[in-house]
Amino acid sequence: MAAADEAELKHMVRTAADYDEGPISFRYPRGEGVGVEMPERGQFLEIGKGRIVKEGSRIAILSLGTRLRDAVLAAEELDAHGLSTTVADARFAKPLDTGLIARLAREHAVLITVEEGAIGGFGSHVAQFLATNGLLDSGLKFRSLFLPDAYIEQASPAAMYADAGLDATGIVTAVFHALGQDEAVARKGAS
Repeated sequence: MAAADEAELKHMVRTAADYDEGPISFRYPRGEGVGVEMPERGQFLEIGKGRIVKEGSRIAILSLGTRLRDAVLAAEELDAHGLSTTVADARFAKPLDTGLIARLAREHAVLITVEEGAIGGFGSHVAQFLATNGLLDSGLKFRSLFLPDAYIEQASPAAMYADAGLDATGIVTAVFHALGQDEAVARKGAS
C-alpha cells in the first residue's frame, strides 16, 4: 500500500493491523503531509482496491502514493486545456486493481501512471497487465512516470519530484507528449 496523504496512511495502518491473511506492507513518504482532515479512526481498506478521485473522459492518471496531489493539480490544468481528465488512486501496488485499470484503459485515450518508485515497479506491472489482456491493442497511449535510474541531487521532496518530472508540470508534459502535442509543451514552457 502507498498512502496519498496522512488520512490514507491512517487507514492503511488500520488495514495492516487488521489483516491476518498474510504479509502486508505500506510505504509512507518523508517530509510533510498535505494537510488533509484526519479521521478520528482509520478504516479497513479493501485489499487490492483503488478509488476514483475525479471523473473525466479523455485522459486517465493513475497515481500510487503521494503523487496523487500533483495528479489532481495536473488534471485541473489539463481540464483547462479541454482535456477531460480522470484521476485514480491505486492505493495498492499488489494486488493490482485490475478492474480499475481495465476501466481506465477502455474509457480513455491516454493512461499515465505516476509513482515514487523506480523502473520495474508499479507502472511496469500495469503495463504488463495491459499488454497481457490486449488493452493496448485499440490505440491506448500509455506512459509510466517514475523516478529515473540516475542520481538526483538531495533537496526537498517537492524539488526532487519536480526534477524527476513527477510533479503536476511533469504529468501535464507527459500527457501532451503522449498526444503528440509537443508544441503545446513548448508554448507552455515559453510562457
